[in-house]
Amino acid sequence: MTTASVIGGGPAGLIAAEVLARAGVAVTVHERMPSVGRKFLLAGHGGLNITHSEGRDLMLARYGESADRIAPLLAAFGPDDLRQWCADLGEPTFAGSSGRVFPRAFRATPLLRAWLARLHELGVRIEKRQRWTGWTESRAGLLFADADGAVREVTSDVVVFALGGASWPRLGADGGWAGPFADAGVAVAPLRAANVGVRVGWTTLFADRFEGTPLKNVGLTVAGQAGRTARGDAMVTRTGLEGGPVYATGAAIRAALDADGSCRLEVDLRPDLSSQHLTERLQHRRPKDSGSNWLRRSLGLEPVAIALLREAVGGAMPAEAAAMAALIKAVPVAVGATMPIERAISTAGGIAWAEVGESLMLNRLPGTFVAGEMLDWEAPTGGYLLQASFSTGVVAAQGALAWLGREGY
Repeated sequence: MTTASVIGGGPAGLIAAEVLARAGVAVTVHERMPSVGRKFLLAGHGGLNITHSEGRDLMLARYGESADRIAPLLAAFGPDDLRQWCADLGEPTFAGSSGRVFPRAFRATPLLRAWLARLHELGVRIEKRQRWTGWTESRAGLLFADADGAVREVTSDVVVFALGGASWPRLGADGGWAGPFADAGVAVAPLRAANVGVRVGWTTLFADRFEGTPLKNVGLTVAGQAGRTARGDAMVTRTGLEGGPVYATGAAIRAALDADGSCRLEVDLRPDLSSQHLTERLQHRRPKDSGSNWLRRSLGLEPVAIALLREAVGGAMPAEAAAMAALIKAVPVAVGATMPIERAISTAGGIAWAEVGESLMLNRLPGTFVAGEMLDWEAPTGGYLLQASFSTGVVAAQGALAWLGREGY
């Protein structure tokens, strides 16, 4: 009987296993942790945002430099396909006002439970506490170490790797695969923190008062990159900023840090209003108004936003309306670094696209396919990460079936 080894029990690996098993392949999933889908469950802790309902062109733009490579993967298994897959598991989806898509139960647990039941019915075998350590000398076999350190060799007709990136390593994906792949001659871009907070040297007074307070509906832009603004709520942390617009600007922040060792973010506290409009509102200052009252009365700025303005100028804010408007539209925030990869939601970097064909088979290792965050792509949160993980898993499995001469999903 034709056999397949799927290494990694996250969304990309499990969907690959399902596609292969539906075509009659005997599939074994090898998972390092005591259970599968741990990061999937974490992603759904506050609501499983599994994909997005925006149009194709807008969605592809979220994948940045990898958009051209992601496009055919979404064409093979896109948002509508993923939503139908959820419905078939008894979890129809709905789109929120932001376009984010969630399963009916909102959380990941019911969906994963139904999915594992389906995989069991399809005959998929899941072996847990099995850490992949590399290949045999001829690379014809896979080596796995169990919890006691005993190593065994596994051979199969086709292999799909879906070992994830290096974020949240306590959940299983620690990026340890990068070394063996590099040793095999596969080009691997260094794994970097993505969808992660940034470090800012707040004053103690600001951090003490506003830690955990959101800057609501702001625009974030890396200095010098006008036109690439991310919108949303940014959360003040004791050591910096987190949240959707920070994550969406992550690639530009890393590039600036790499180039200069520092990065200046510009925070637009009123992105829906022009500088001229702000100036007109600010011109009607009452003689007895303090700076805070002036900003609160004229623009409705919240205390955290006013305090951010003071942080930026060292306390002495502009008194002239046009100068204040200019500052409000681009409050400078000095970023010293990103938070460590262990704190990241996902990772950038991974196996270079040049190393795989359209079917996601490794050029150097025929019969070996790669899916999920092991590939060198990144995307912001909002359903884009999970969608691409599912899409790459499906395409890798379809490629494996084609390589085996079988028809599939």
